[in-house]
Amino acid sequence: MSQRKLTKLTSKNYYDKSTDIEYQSATFFKKFLKCEAETMAELNGTYEGDMNQKALLVGNYLHSYFESPAAHKSFIDEHDDQIHKSNGDLYSEYITAESMIATLADDSGFNNFYQGKKEVIVTGQLGGVDWKGKIDCLNLDRKYFIDLKTTREIRRPIWNNEKQQKESFVAAYNYQFQMYVYQQLIYQQYGVLCQPQIIAVSKQDPPAKQVISIPPERLLEAKELLNDRQERIEELRSGLAKPNRCEECAYCRSTAKLGSIVSMDDLVS
Repeated sequence: MSQRKLTKLTSKNYYDKSTDIEYQSATFFKKFLKCEAETMAELNGTYEGDMNQKALLVGNYLHSYFESPAAHKSFIDEHDDQIHKSNGDLYSEYITAESMIATLADDSGFNNFYQGKKEVIVTGQLGGVDWKGKIDCLNLDRKYFIDLKTTREIRRPIWNNEKQQKESFVAAYNYQFQMYVYQQLIYQQYGVLCQPQIIAVSKQDPPAKQVISIPPERLLEAKELLNDRQERIEELRSGLAKPNRCEECAYCRSTAKLGSIVSMDDLVS
């Protein structure tokens, strides 16, 4: 069990690098699964990471709208140069975001379902490690929580090269792991076991939308993944182990040095 005095998380410091170091999160756990070297470089401040900042901002634009009018206005004021052109028009990606917002806001089913506390920060311990999470919409009375997801196409299959099969965008981005972590942190903080739901909206014209459930067996898989990989990841975070390179991500490409010679027959696995 951790005995450190932890920083109290707020909306202002939740995404700070200092709290990413103090607390584990689903985001960084999944980053470690992809490339240990890149993730440690990001946590150490020597690499900014390859996350698509434009896509992240567009997602936050949508999230802030459904948080509150004040939160949405604050977000627009803070990022006005990235949202609006010099003539005041929206950039194309925010025109798409407005369409996504409208398709949800005009849906009575969404408005009835998306009820509860918004942007709720939760913390707790999983396997003796301090974790954090931020819940888009939490309804303790009805025992569910909702995570808003934007995606290119909701039913578009994504190829998993490791498994050699197609899978949904939810599985491809391991969102079931995030939902498991959130479920456990909510239970620790409030004593209520809530069911995870994803509300997905696509970037198509017009956008598609769908409520997506996470089957119990998928949550169990996520629990097993955490139990299997957390010890190694904690060794990396504490500096007790040397991170492995994936040799495929942007960080590994940018820091690679020529050395070994590879046969033409071994270039493609």
